[in-house]
Amino acid sequence: MTGSYRFDHFLLDPADRQLSRDGAAVELNARYLDALTLLVREAGKLVTKDRFHDQVWRGVPVTDEALTQCIKTLRRQLGDDAGNPRFIETIPKHGYRFIAPVASGDESPVPRTPVTTGKAPSPRSRFVLFGAAGTVGAGTAGAIGGLIYGFAAASQSGVGAVSVLLVMICLTTLVALMGGAGVAFGIAAAGYFSGKPWQWSVLGGAAGGMAVGAIVKLLGLDAFNLLLGHTPGDFAGGLEGAMLGGMVGLGGWLAHRHRASLRRRVAIAAAAGAAGGIVIPLTGGRLMAGSLDSLARSFPESRLRLDPVGDWFGEHGFGLISQTVTGCLEGALFGGCVIGAMLMAARDA
Repeated sequence: MTGSYRFDHFLLDPADRQLSRDGAAVELNARYLDALTLLVREAGKLVTKDRFHDQVWRGVPVTDEALTQCIKTLRRQLGDDAGNPRFIETIPKHGYRFIAPVASGDESPVPRTPVTTGKAPSPRSRFVLFGAAGTVGAGTAGAIGGLIYGFAAASQSGVGAVSVLLVMICLTTLVALMGGAGVAFGIAAAGYFSGKPWQWSVLGGAAGGMAVGAIVKLLGLDAFNLLLGHTPGDFAGGLEGAMLGGMVGLGGWLAHRHRASLRRRVAIAAAAGAAGGIVIPLTGGRLMAGSLDSLARSFPESRLRLDPVGDWFGEHGFGLISQTVTGCLEGALFGGCVIGAMLMAARDA
């Protein structure tokens, strides 16, 4: 098929460099028009990401995010919906397919029978996917933190090193999973309800972190009081959850806007999380290590001590410097792993 192409109410004329709908011009920049032309010419067939890079960007180095933005713009201009496509279908991990009937400019469109493939995830499915991915990322961060703190605690606990490591890994992973679920699903919910992924991620992350932090702290205090007759020292709660969740959301928003490799975008998210992890102890709050130290000191017979961490920084005990440095580490791990996992899920969706 050569010349112009007609589909639905649209007429695409590659030679005249114009797309129109019922005679009215539809605005598209040159590259996006080239991308649409490639899709329409190959209607009913898979167009891989490599073909877009070769034939639309013509070897100019771009990230997958540039192609994603291109398809998003085409769908918006065509009035298409990624969750229930009429024109452009996503083939996860591979590329895209134009699925509407196409005819030459002087003919009526003839229905095609496209190859049956899985549909693009619906908005609800993407909400679950992104939230679950962020939660898994948080659990990974918790396991790494547990390894670090477990080695530090094992040197003075008087308990077997393997037992200390296992307890610390399980504890930090569990806490990170709960916090990560709140933050990740908060960010995903903000995108789901606004219809614009990452647009309100700061608010969503802060709200999710605050809700989970407040609930965990309330239940924790009640559980200690019920079982042991007194409440322990201070530990992380709603305010810390809101601060860290908001900074992780900010990191996600910045990473989404930045046209760079996945590694660099994860580094951006980690930097935002680290900033939140530094501010929290400086303003009197506590993250995981600070909470563990406070809890341990509330029970004189506890064998858990993080004093060796303080020794690394010339402190007697787990002081403000130790809390700030570990807060930076925890925030970086949490932010990088949560947003990194969500970005990977978004790339494959």
